[in-house]
Amino acid sequence: MSNPLPIPKHVAIIMDGNGRWAKERGLPRMKGHEQGAESVRAVTEACVELGVEYLTVYAFSTENWKRPAAEVNALWTLLEHFIEQETPTLMKNGVRLQAIGRIHELPESCQTALRKTIELTANNPKTTLVLALNYSGRTEIIDTVRNLCREAAAGALDIESLDEKAFSRHLYTGNFPDPDLLIRTSGELRLSNFLLWQLSYTEIYVTQKMWPDFCKEDLRDAIREFNKRQRRFGGL
Repeated sequence: MSNPLPIPKHVAIIMDGNGRWAKERGLPRMKGHEQGAESVRAVTEACVELGVEYLTVYAFSTENWKRPAAEVNALWTLLEHFIEQETPTLMKNGVRLQAIGRIHELPESCQTALRKTIELTANNPKTTLVLALNYSGRTEIIDTVRNLCREAAAGALDIESLDEKAFSRHLYTGNFPDPDLLIRTSGELRLSNFLLWQLSYTEIYVTQKMWPDFCKEDLRDAIREFNKRQRRFGGL
């Protein structure tokens, strides 16, 4: 694909609207989640084609556990099947899979599927797809502070030398750059506890489209809008 656009290095997405998309069509909510998984597939492929190095998608928040147990269990089953089915495509397209969040609290079968594909794709050279699972921006900061306190107590960290860069390295996302562009679907105007530290200077793009309808061209539209912005990072 020809690519005339300057491309953001890291795109993050709050994938919103699966349930409303299904309701508008008289379908069960899970049909919206299933179609949303197809959008993840398409957008990941588009990121490879465009040269986006990192794609982080908000797949399951810590607050999502409050949903009915049947829906939560179905979401984990969908995730497990998605990972297993997509692994050959990830390998073919050179995509590396990573996950952030309290992964140890996921169902064991999901943890196993994640570990297997993360290990298998570890050396893939193109886009890194990061799944935010059982994730909360506040929880991430709390976990980071706890780890820093443990290191300080063990004598492995001089707390007086701690700065923003050192703190960032201890986050779940310590090996990734901060997002350049955040996309939120379904028209909602909030961060929903997503990447609260990392989004300090991120450009935000909101579309009215529900996530299941979001396609490759919508990603390109978001990047076109991103390229109209002047990023000052607090300067002039």
